[in-house]
Amino acid sequence: MLYYFIIAFQVFCVYHAYKNKNNFYWYFIIFFIPLLGCIIYLLTQVISKGDVTHITEEITTIINPTKKIKELETALQFSNTFQNKINLADAYAQNKEYHKAIEHYENALESNFKDDPHTINKLIICYYNIQNYDKVVAYAPKINLQKNFKETIFFYGLALEQKGKIELAENQLRKIDVRYSHYSERLELSKFLIRNNKIAAAKEVLTEVITEINAMTNVNAKKHRSILSEASKIINEH
Repeated sequence: MLYYFIIAFQVFCVYHAYKNKNNFYWYFIIFFIPLLGCIIYLLTQVISKGDVTHITEEITTIINPTKKIKELETALQFSNTFQNKINLADAYAQNKEYHKAIEHYENALESNFKDDPHTINKLIICYYNIQNYDKVVAYAPKINLQKNFKETIFFYGLALEQKGKIELAENQLRKIDVRYSHYSERLELSKFLIRNNKIAAAKEVLTEVITEINAMTNVNAKKHRSILSEASKIINEH
């Protein structure tokens, strides 16, 4: 029984470290010092950032992701409300069952909440994940991404590129080129510019990213070490 508990504990810690983009050395601590390493990770990286109830729910979801979905399906059958539809769709999306998530988000929009911006935003992300770029491009203008959903601008821009609308794509992707933030997205912006033969512009973005990360404290810089490494590699290759 203890063995399975430790395995579940490790799975949770690895999942949490990956989701929160924590330093790579935590994976070694979690794997090679199983119980003690997990406890140290929990105390230093999790407890201080959330409550015990949330941790328990995450562990349960990782061990048995279908349990939550079944409970939400039952809730929806009992009460066919907008919120229950969204809760079930969210659970499917979290489990990367995007087609099922889309089905329930679309169904939710058929009610009195047909213009709900949060649901439309979630639909855009799901459609992007199944590479249905037509739907992404169709839904994105229905909500104010710039004001309320800045992270989704990135998906919209890449979807526009896939549809051959390069100028419009660049206009959108440039909106996430904000200093001291969005490092992963800005790295992808540089790749977009390279793909479209704008090498000088790509180097400008990469140089800014490298300069900003190098100016950080050691602790903060470590969080972006992979971005710094890749940005440096790309700029040296071009």
